[in-house]
Amino acid sequence: MGQQQLLLIVLGVIVVGIAIIVGINLFNANAVSANRDAVISDLNNLAAMAQQYYKKPSSMGGGANTFTSWTIPPQIDTTANGTYALTTSGAQSIVITGTGTETGNDGSAKVSATATVTPTAVTVSVSN
Repeated sequence: MGQQQLLLIVLGVIVVGIAIIVGINLFNANAVSANRDAVISDLNNLAAMAQQYYKKPSSMGGGANTFTSWTIPPQIDTTANGTYALTTSGAQSIVITGTGTETGNDGSAKVSATATVTPTAVTVSVSN
């Protein structure tokens, strides 16, 4: 009887250990996914700001159908979700890159997404 009880205790400890490891892995995967979604949301908000600037007349502080002078507002270039930078700026399109705070799926780089903004469209691509 003593050996059977010891075997059940050891088996129970192993099952609980596996459950803890699976739980930690699920939590980490959810954190990465949530950070990726937050970075994409921030990029969409910045893209909307850029399009608003593009369409606003220069007399009202806008770009008058150009993205040339638009910059990311300093208050939101770094958030709890990540950091954002204007990587390519042209008259008719801009590219904004967002780097998250969580390590991505490959385990070596941070979550990263890029938004290409034109006067009528926003395209977001995720790289990690």
